[in-house]
Amino acid sequence: MRLTKQQQDIIKQVLLKHFGKGSELRLFGSRADDNARGGDIDLYIEPDLHSADEIIEAKLNALVELHLLLGDQKIDLVINRRAGTVLPIYKIAKESGIRL
Repeated sequence: MRLTKQQQDIIKQVLLKHFGKGSELRLFGSRADDNARGGDIDLYIEPDLHSADEIIEAKLNALVELHLLLGDQKIDLVINRRAGTVLPIYKIAKESGIRL
């Protein structure tokens, strides 16, 4: 995993604060691969929230806080509400991602 312990702790703290303590969090993509270089921070979330409005608000607030604490980095949040359409990215993120 190509994140420092401090970055991991910040990400976990911010996402659990906004999406709920029971949320599942994973880092996937190039930052999960120790041999890769560069890349954005790809995060997979199964939120403890249920309503779309709550999830949208949590996403916006979490991204603002992450940018303030981590600096100017590209951060992608993939949010699986566990309801409705199952996207292929959910499977990829769960299978290849590292639990935070």
